[in-house]
Amino acid sequence: MSSISTSAVPLRVHALLLLLAVSHAFTTTTTNTHNNRSTITPASKLYASSSTSDDAANEAKLMLERVRKMREEIASLEGKSTEQVEREAERRAEERKSNALRAQAEREQLAMSRSSPEYIEERRVADGKFLIVPENAGDQVRQAAEAVERAFRDGKTRQIVRFELIPEGEVLNQDRQWPGGAEQMVREAGKPLTQNLLSEVRAPVNLTAASLGSADAEMNAVRLKKPNIITQDVWDFDGSALITAEAGTGPSDDVQALVFPNTDNKYTRDIRDIDAAMQDRLFLLINPFWRNVESWGFNLLAPKAKEMAQEVIFDRGFEETYVLNKFSVRGEECVALKVYPFDWQLYAYLEDEYSPSAEYLVHLGSTGGVEPTSADFGRFLGGREEFKLNKNMRIMQRNLNNR
Repeated sequence: MSSISTSAVPLRVHALLLLLAVSHAFTTTTTNTHNNRSTITPASKLYASSSTSDDAANEAKLMLERVRKMREEIASLEGKSTEQVEREAERRAEERKSNALRAQAEREQLAMSRSSPEYIEERRVADGKFLIVPENAGDQVRQAAEAVERAFRDGKTRQIVRFELIPEGEVLNQDRQWPGGAEQMVREAGKPLTQNLLSEVRAPVNLTAASLGSADAEMNAVRLKKPNIITQDVWDFDGSALITAEAGTGPSDDVQALVFPNTDNKYTRDIRDIDAAMQDRLFLLINPFWRNVESWGFNLLAPKAKEMAQEVIFDRGFEETYVLNKFSVRGEECVALKVYPFDWQLYAYLEDEYSPSAEYLVHLGSTGGVEPTSADFGRFLGGREEFKLNKNMRIMQRNLNNR
């Protein structure tokens, strides 16, 4: 064998390369056939002449014959039988198939792990860190509209939005007083924010999460059709209103929002009636005056009010998809932000070292899917070096250092 190995190597290599080429040709043909199952064959191809098929069959026979002869040559060169060479070729093919299946299984396992609740939860918390706190009414509306649309595409047709009531022309970190009560709040902030939100939101029933990815052009067309906004006051002294967005694409895509509902039985019945009328369309509750079902308490005049609220609102699945809330904890101005699908994010304002009158937001952390409490903010503030002293003490210390 050693006397002919030098001259035989080129022939063996040539034979192996040809075998690989033939194998690749057959594999490619098979793969292309599977990948184009949905392709419609042109009529001209369906009635091709039989001579073309005969030529192809003859060419295939010739190629198979060449493969057989080369396998015999390889067997002769390596001192093996043709059957041994064929078995080795089959074994190598099985190994390649096994490797491909194993790689596919690993990819599927990775995909499954990334769709697990634990992975999604981790990403939601991590990604939520990069949310930007809106500083004015316009930014808040745009952020809320994106959250509402994402939730709607995920099948959430009943949502709660809690705006920070920022009047037009004002900013988030600004002290506000509402001497006129709910009527002033809805007039200066509640209605404008909701009207602008419904002008931005598009909730076409036929474009859900399953179809939206392949319907970008259609969604863009929907977005170009501006809705007609209609506002109806419910009870003036409550500051409540019903705002409707008549979709430019037709009534099947209309959106309604009930602004400032409270625990009065009238609003529970209104929500029940609107819910039934809206069916699969988007229905929002804007800044409702309750936190949970316990807000109803016991009412002698309406002993079953709590049970009705549980059935109509909480069992119906109204979910908070956007919340921006600013309040004070330990003398610090704090912000809680919830933007669907991300978790709650907590922030606090800190005065600028070189310009104490200017302040910037510091991200404190997240409470996951649970709405943060004052105790949560206190814990986060206590763990940050820059908030060890309260705001007044920090200002005094800075003034002393500047003397």
